[in-house]
Amino acid sequence: MTAQMLVQLPLLVAGGWLLSGAFPPRSVAGMERWNHRGITGLVLVTVTAAFWMLPRSLDAATSHPLIAVAKYLSVPLLIGLPFGVSWPRMGFVVRGVFLLELVATCFRLGWLYLISPIRLCNNYGLNDQQRLGGYMLAIGGGLLVWLAGKLLWGRFEPYSSARVHASPIPQQ
Repeated sequence: MTAQMLVQLPLLVAGGWLLSGAFPPRSVAGMERWNHRGITGLVLVTVTAAFWMLPRSLDAATSHPLIAVAKYLSVPLLIGLPFGVSWPRMGFVVRGVFLLELVATCFRLGWLYLISPIRLCNNYGLNDQQRLGGYMLAIGGGLLVWLAGKLLWGRFEPYSSARVHASPIPQQ
């Protein structure tokens, strides 16, 4: 359960994110009509991710080969790809709300997995579920500290682009 949620699913999302960089800028600009400010892509990402967070979905992906194929196709194509296309179009507030909801989800699921006296997934043991809960609480705490640090002392831009904007030399 830990490997599926904290290794496999994030790697599939990262693959979809990288796939978004392969699209020509013209086709990405053509998607702007239906993905204004990245909101539509974010809704698709959220709905698909909510499905794959359900313990029943995780169980089905390990038990039924067709569901596993659906996971391997839907996570990169319906989470990673739209997220990679939508993230640059999102405003500061939308990004902040998304990141705070990610932290809150890590805390909610981590706490649920940690304190549940019964197994939520039939294919995994209670100790693996509780280990995952502890890891998710730690990840949520780490993300919260990182976000607080960025808000208090940093910028949300990558260092290289922040450095270009802050350079005292006028650019032609």
